Amino acid sequence: MQLSIIIPIYNAETYLSRCIDCIMQQTFTDFELLLINDGSTDCSGEICEERAKQDSRIRVFHKENGGVSSARNLGLDHAQGDFVGWVDSDDYIDPDMYRILYNSLQINN
Repeated sequence: MQLSIIIPIYNAETYLSRCIDCIMQQTFTDFELLLINDGSTDCSGEICEERAKQDSRIRVFHKENGGVSSARNLGLDHAQGDFVGWVDSDDYIDPDMYRILYNSLQINN
């Protein structure tokens, strides 16, 4: 089972690295991370590109600003996982979050 984690990003350079770090440190590792740069005017796009060079699970998409829903939809168009997770660019998630969700899915079918 692979998980697609989608992050819509708009002018998030201040907290984007922390968000990406918490996802890359997940104890569940069978995921792809889709970073959707929604027309940022700060350095968010460059941060995304640099992080994609560090891990092959990260894919970056750039688009004109259209809002969070259009960014999420672009992510869905490119998601390859069996399941989709959403994280906002200013979020921080527990390192066990997706492992716990996966285990619950297995137990409860």
